Order: sequence, then structure tokens, then C-alpha cells
Amino acid sequence: MPTFTIHTAKTNLSKLIARAEAGEEIVLARGKAPAVRLVPVSSKPEPKRKFGALKGKIKIGPEFFEPLPEEELKLWE
Repeated sequence: MPTFTIHTAKTNLSKLIARAEAGEEIVLARGKAPAVRLVPVSSKPEPKRKFGALKGKIKIGPEFFEPLPEEELKLWE
């Protein structure tokens, strides 16, 4: 990852943005310490959750649906 100082980034911002849009990650630094990473914004929408994706991977026993004992209910109050 190429690293540029903030002063250099101000001078060449449009070029750095073009490089980031092309897929390159650019690091901007304050002095020698990295401060931020310049990356393109993803134009792909996040995938929707698929109903039933965990079917067969998780098992919930029948005791899950039974009422809690009185002692445990008092702890939740």
C-alpha cells in the first residue's frame, strides 16, 4: 500500500482518488504515522439475509421453550 503525507494528498487528491477507484488502497499519514486509508466505496448492495440459512446447523432443544424456573425469573426482574 502506497503511503502519502496529508500535504501530498491535498496536492494530488484527484489522482489519489482515481487510483483508489481503480482498486488500490492508499494510506494517508500524519508525518510518518498512518492515519487513514483511502479505498473505493462499494457500489454493490449488501446481500439480503437468506431465511433458513442456518437450517440443520443449529439445534434448539425442547427445553428452550419451557418456562423459566421462578428463581431465574426473579433474577431478570
